[in-house]
Amino acid sequence: MNHRRNAMRVTGFGNLALALLLTLAAGASHAQPYKVLANTGSTSSLIQGPNGDLYGTGVATGPTGPYGIGESVFNISATGSITTVYPFCSLPACADGSGPTGLVLGTDGNFYGTTAGGGANSTIECSGETAQSCGTVFKLNPSGQLTTLYSFCSLANCADGSLPGSALVQGLDGNFYGSTRYGGTGTCPNYDGFQPVGCGTLFKITPAGVLTTLYSFCAVSCTDGWDMIGSLMLDPNGKFYGTSDYGGTGSGSVECSDGCGTLFEFTASTGALTTLYSFCIPQGCPDGARPQASMVISNAVLYGTTALGGAGNGGTFFSYLGTGNPSVLYSFCTQAGCPDGEDTQGITPAASDGNFYGTTPSGGASQGGTLFKVTPAGALTTLYGFCQQAQCFDGVAPNVTPVQATNGVIYGAANGGNPGNGVIYEWAAGLKRFVKTVAVGGKAGTVVIILGNGLTGASAVTFGGAPAKFAVMQPTEIKAIVPAGAATGYVKVTTSTGAVLSTLTPFYVP
Repeated sequence: MNHRRNAMRVTGFGNLALALLLTLAAGASHAQPYKVLANTGSTSSLIQGPNGDLYGTGVATGPTGPYGIGESVFNISATGSITTVYPFCSLPACADGSGPTGLVLGTDGNFYGTTAGGGANSTIECSGETAQSCGTVFKLNPSGQLTTLYSFCSLANCADGSLPGSALVQGLDGNFYGSTRYGGTGTCPNYDGFQPVGCGTLFKITPAGVLTTLYSFCAVSCTDGWDMIGSLMLDPNGKFYGTSDYGGTGSGSVECSDGCGTLFEFTASTGALTTLYSFCIPQGCPDGARPQASMVISNAVLYGTTALGGAGNGGTFFSYLGTGNPSVLYSFCTQAGCPDGEDTQGITPAASDGNFYGTTPSGGASQGGTLFKVTPAGALTTLYGFCQQAQCFDGVAPNVTPVQATNGVIYGAANGGNPGNGVIYEWAAGLKRFVKTVAVGGKAGTVVIILGNGLTGASAVTFGGAPAKFAVMQPTEIKAIVPAGAATGYVKVTTSTGAVLSTLTPFYVP
């Protein structure tokens, strides 16, 4: 259905508390940090749940919907056992959606996500491509009960958007924000004989399912960008940042004659979008081209990647300080054979060692892609080259941004494996544990979910140093109340052993 590269995505893992115990035992993770946890199908997202499991979306072993293989939401245990939480296409014509594209854990403890296809309007042509490509927004409780909150293309000519392609982000107001790749009121260029209906939208949706279209791309001759693939990124102060795969004013490469992508800032309250930078301004795109992944923020600096461009045209890792031009910190594929990888995908937020972790789906020593670590200054280390084993039983072509769980382990997925449908892997290199809040911020009196490991018997929780009332819900989850007088700062949990676990980023208190 997609007229451009259709990267396979992957996901999964579960019961990280047990995984932590297994990791600590005998120190085996230091000897062989890379490990295939399970052979499964291709998946599209990966997040940690309140019970310590990682939840994913995509094709996994287990039941499928009776009306088609619409993929599923699933989790996977520390032993590699996969459980299907909800199979899509469980309703006629896939009215419940098909092809889930991402999950986010809401502040109410439920999962929220989007599907690229299906929905109540799946019998019409939603994006100028084929029928059944409209998509939905859904809520899923931990027990597997799904509620379809919205079906796209509910308005004429899909003015409300179609084909959402990334995960939602929950704002400080409790609403969710996301994007669609097509639909909206903008007019796209004719790309290789393909004429999309609309160039994509930015939207807001309440937990009850009331959707508001906030912005339509190609509002200004596509200098604002179009075809957004990565998710929006929420700054603690409430601003959103994102990238588009196409559009902008860059024209330094024949590989993106419709623009090489943009970096933008978005103010949800006013619907105002500001294009901060257009990629591939210089000839040859040394500044990068085609950003296709979500950005991250660390110490008030934005970081991101491009899939193409850079000195070796294998993509870039860049930083942006909020003004001026992005700084290219690393260019992939500057050496013959691309031992460091090429076609760069997304990076994790700064991990507990202060570095970023990411993947490339091609290049590497065995030309099967790479898992890499890169410092904020741009010093890159290739950690693992995929397809080292015969028939790529260890995985090949990772196309999903890895995630660091609160036990310190990096998890991700790749294609290949045995029998070749995909693998879920871990990189357990002894990174320190931490805790994570589900919300990025909240005012005094807000109930906040805190994720971690070994939380039973915790003796204290503080927000920016201010003691908070809290309750341990399970070994991997605490609920705490933001205390009066709390200031923006790190959330810390004192465990039963006296260890103090901290969040990796400050919790924002308005």
